[in-house]
Amino acid sequence: MAPSVRDIQLTPAGKTSLAAAADDSGDLEDVRLLDSYDKDDVEAAATTSTKRIQVRVTGMTCAACSNSVESALMSVDGVVSASVALLQNRADVVFNPSLVKDEDIKNAVEDAGFEAEVLPEPQQSATGTKPSGATLVGQFTITGMTCAACVNSVEGILKDLGGVKKAVVALATSLGEVEYDPNVISKDEIVRAIEDAGFEASFVQSNEQDKVVLGVVGVYSLGDAQVLEGMLSGMKGVRQFRFNIVSNELDVVFDPEVIRPRSLVDGIQLGSKGKFRLNVRNPYARMASTDGAESSAMFRLFTSSLFLSVPLFFMGVVCPHIPFIYSLLLRRCGPFLMGDWLKWALVSVIQFVIGRRFYIAAGRALRNGSTNMDVLVALGTTASYVYSVCALLYGAVTGFWSPTYFETSAMLITFVLLGKYLECLAKGKTSDAIKKLVELAPATALLIVKDKGGKLIEEREIDSLLIEPGDTLKVLPGTKIPADGIVKWGSSYVNESMVTGESVPVLKELNASVIGGTINSHGVLHIQATKVGSDTVLSQIISLVETAQMSKAPIQKFADYVASIFVPTVVALSLLTFLCWYTAGALEAYPKEWLPENGNHFVFALMFSISVVVIACPCALGLATPTAVMVATGVGANNGVLIKGGDALERAQMVKYVIFDKTGTLTQGKATVTTVKVFTGMERGEFLTLVASAEASSEHPLGKAILQYARHFHFFDESSTTNGTLNDAKELSSGWLHDVSDFSALPGRGVQCFIDGKRILVGNRKLLSENGIDISTEVENFVVELEESAKTGILVAYDDVLTGVLGVADPLKREASVVIDGLHKMGVIPVMVTGDNWRTARAVAKELGIQDVRAEVMPAGKADVVRSFQKDGSVVAMVGDGINDSPALAAADVGMAIGAGTDIAIEAADYVLMRYNLEDVITAIDLSRKTFSRIRLNYVFAMAYNVIAIPVAAGVFFPSLGIQLPPWVAGACMALSSVSVVCSSLLLRRYRKPRLTAILEIVVE
Repeated sequence: MAPSVRDIQLTPAGKTSLAAAADDSGDLEDVRLLDSYDKDDVEAAATTSTKRIQVRVTGMTCAACSNSVESALMSVDGVVSASVALLQNRADVVFNPSLVKDEDIKNAVEDAGFEAEVLPEPQQSATGTKPSGATLVGQFTITGMTCAACVNSVEGILKDLGGVKKAVVALATSLGEVEYDPNVISKDEIVRAIEDAGFEASFVQSNEQDKVVLGVVGVYSLGDAQVLEGMLSGMKGVRQFRFNIVSNELDVVFDPEVIRPRSLVDGIQLGSKGKFRLNVRNPYARMASTDGAESSAMFRLFTSSLFLSVPLFFMGVVCPHIPFIYSLLLRRCGPFLMGDWLKWALVSVIQFVIGRRFYIAAGRALRNGSTNMDVLVALGTTASYVYSVCALLYGAVTGFWSPTYFETSAMLITFVLLGKYLECLAKGKTSDAIKKLVELAPATALLIVKDKGGKLIEEREIDSLLIEPGDTLKVLPGTKIPADGIVKWGSSYVNESMVTGESVPVLKELNASVIGGTINSHGVLHIQATKVGSDTVLSQIISLVETAQMSKAPIQKFADYVASIFVPTVVALSLLTFLCWYTAGALEAYPKEWLPENGNHFVFALMFSISVVVIACPCALGLATPTAVMVATGVGANNGVLIKGGDALERAQMVKYVIFDKTGTLTQGKATVTTVKVFTGMERGEFLTLVASAEASSEHPLGKAILQYARHFHFFDESSTTNGTLNDAKELSSGWLHDVSDFSALPGRGVQCFIDGKRILVGNRKLLSENGIDISTEVENFVVELEESAKTGILVAYDDVLTGVLGVADPLKREASVVIDGLHKMGVIPVMVTGDNWRTARAVAKELGIQDVRAEVMPAGKADVVRSFQKDGSVVAMVGDGINDSPALAAADVGMAIGAGTDIAIEAADYVLMRYNLEDVITAIDLSRKTFSRIRLNYVFAMAYNVIAIPVAAGVFFPSLGIQLPPWVAGACMALSSVSVVCSSLLLRRYRKPRLTAILEIVVE
C-alpha cells in the first residue's frame, strides 16, 4: 500500500507548486477508460474495502489520554477499528477509504487535543513490491489499429490473458487500459501479446504509485537544489517530489511500473557525475530517531528545571548560613525582599516556560472531556504557585508575611520531569527487540552485474534497500545475507540463530534457500534474491512483533477503566482532605504547635491537599500491562517464538489442553519405508515400480517416502533415502516409472490412478473397503502387527486385487517425550490427534506418555476435536505445522504453528514457533505465565502504591505518627512510581527459556 501524499506538500515532477495545486495531469484517475466499465462492481468493491494506517500521536501521558484518542477516532464515521498504543505513541486505524480520508483521521486526533502525523507504511518495500491479490491499471499505446474490428481483436486478446481482469481499447486515441494482477502477468507480457497480434505497443504508465525517502549528500546551495529538481522533473515515472534542504531528505512519489528506486538513484548519481550521493532512509531508523528526540527533549526540560531549582534550594537551605549573601536576600527592594523577587522570577520561568507542556496537555484533556496525570500536576503546582504569589501580595498590603512555597512548585515540576525522562529511557528499552531485529539487516549488498550472455561485467556495492527480485548478490564470509534468496553458486554454513533461534549453523549448497539478516560463516555464496522489502522473513517477523506490541491484552481493560475515573476521584479526595484539615483547624481540633512557622490553618490544609494531588499516579496503572507485553514479545522473538499480541499471551498462560498433530509435529516428518511384503506372485521390483508410479504425483510425506525407497531399491542411490525432495520426484518421472492417468488424491484415505488401463489404489483400509476390495485375514494380521509397532500400514491394490503392504515409520522427535512429560509437570494435559489408524496412534501415544488420543480424524475434523475440549470452558492450544492444521489452529484458543509452518498455518496461528523443536511449546507457555505474573505484580504495586501513598499524603498518620509528606516529596514519589513499574517489566528481559534438562523440574505455581 503506497502511503498517502495528502499529509505532505509535494511538488509534481516538471511543475511549479502553483501548477501542482491547479492541475495533476499525471494522475490517471481523470482520464481512465475503465471508469465507465462495470461501475457497479467498482462501487461494490469500494464499499467493502478497508484501509489500515498508523498515526503518530504526541502528547499522550497516561492511559486516560490513549482512551481519549481511541474514543475520538471511533467517533469518526467510517472508522472500523482503532487501537492506540501509549508506549509507541501510535494509533493503528482501520477505516473505509470511501467514507473517510487520512486527513480526517489526523484531524480527529488533533481535535482531541493531540498532535498527529500519518506515518508511511513501515513495511513498504523500497522496490515497490505489490501486495498479493492487488491489481494495477496500466495504460498502453497501441498503433496499427484501423477499425472497430481491430479494437475488438485487441480487446479479445487482452481479456484472454491470465491475470487480466478488464481491458478497454480506444481507437481514436490509440490507447488501451488494462486492469491486471502484476503477480500473475507483467506489463512486458501484455505488450508482447499485443505485438504478437500484429500491432505495435508500448507501456505508458500505471495508476500505481510508491514512495521512497532518500538522504542526499552534495546539496549545499539553492542552485544545487534546483539542479536536483531539474533532474527529477525530467525522469519518466517520477510523479511528485519534495526536497527538504534542512534535513537533506528527498521524498519521491513514483510509478513503480515505469521506474524503480535503484534506477532513480543511479540516474541522479550518474546525471550529476557523482556530485549527488543518495541513500535510502530506513523507515524504522527514522522512527527510532523520533523516539530518541522525545527523550532528548525531556532531558533538556529536566536539566533546565534543575538548573533553575538549585538556586531556590540554596536560598532556602545554604544561604541562611552565609551571613553576607543572606543579608543581600533580606534587603528590601520595593514592596518585597530581594530573595522573594528572585524566587518569584525563577519559579515563574519553571512554572510557565518549562512547565508549559503540563498546561497544554491538561488543557487538551479537559477540552476533550477527560482527565490525566498532567491535570494533577498542573493543579498541584498552580495551587502552590498561586498561594505563594497571594501570600506575597497580602504581606505587602497588610504587613503580615506568611511563608511562601515557591520551591514546592519548582521541585514538583523538576521531579516530575525527571520521572518522565527516566520513563522515556525505560520505555525505549522495552522496544529494543524491534531495534535489534532491524539492525540484523545489512546496510549494503554486493550486486553482481552480468551481460545477456551471463558474463560478469562488474561487482558494485548498493544500498540493501535497493535490492530487487532476481538480483544476483555476492555474500562474503563473515557478512550478513542481504535478502531472502536461493544459492546459485558456492556452499557455506550459515548461522540462522538470530532469526530462527536455532544455534547450530546450517549447511547451504546449490538451490538451498537463505534468509536475509543471517550470517554467512565461511565460504563465498552467490545468491539470487527472491523476496525483498516487506516480503522477507525478517520484515514479516518485525511486522508480527510490532503488531503484537500495538495490541492490548484484555487485562488492560481494567487499567483503562480505573484511569477514566482516577483523576476525578483524586481531585475529590484532595478537596475532602483540604476541607477536613481546614475545618479541624477552625474548630481547634488540633494543637497550634502543628502549624508551620508564621503559618495558618489554611496553609496547613492546603499543603496536605496539594500532596494528595501530586502523589497519586495513574501512569503506573497504565504502564503495567503494555510495558510487560512489549518486553515479552521482544524476548519471545529473540528465542524464536513470535507472539501475535497481548491477548494471545493472556490466553496461553491459562492453557489446560495442548493438542498435538502427530505427523511432522510430534514426529520428524521424515517417513521411511521399513517393510515391504507382496501377497501375490508379482515381483518385488515391479510392485515397487507400480506403487512409486502412483505416488509420483502425490505431495504427501508417505508418498515421497515410498518414492525414495523405490528409487533406492532400483538404483542403490544412497542419497535418495535421506534427501528426497520434489525435484527427486520430477527426476524419477524420466524413464523407469509407468505413465499414470486420472490421478486423484483422496484426503484421509490415499491415492488412486490408472496404469495401463488398470486401477491402482494406495492407501488405508478405508480406501480399499470403499472400493469393494476384500482384505484377507493374513493381510489384516500383518497390518495389525505393523500398527502395534507404531508403523503405518499402506495397502496396495492393483486391478482390484490386494497386491501387497508397505510398512512406513516416522521417527519421533528426540525431545518429544520429555516435552510431554514437562507439560504434565506444568499441569497441562497433552492430547494427540492424527488421521492415522487407532493402533498406530495408540502405539505412538504410549511411547510418548500421552493418555488422550484421537485417531482417524479427517483434516476438517481436527477443529471439531478442539471444540469438544472447549465445551467446558477450558483453554485449548493446538500445535500444528501444515495447511491441513489451519482450521484447528484457528478454532483453538491458542494456535501454535511450529517450524514456521506454511503461510496459511502462520496466518491462522497466535504463536509462530520458528524452529521445528517442541521445546518451544514449553517456552511459549512458560513465557506467557512469567509475563502475566509480572503484570499482576505490576498491578499490585501500582494499586498498593496509590492505596498507601494517598492516605499518607492526606495526613491520616500525622496525628499519631507525625508523618507529613511535603508536596515536593510527594511529587518525587509519584515520578518514581511509574519508573519502577517500567523497570519491573524490564526484568523480563532476563528471561531464559527452560532447558531440556530443567523442563521436568517445572511445577504448577
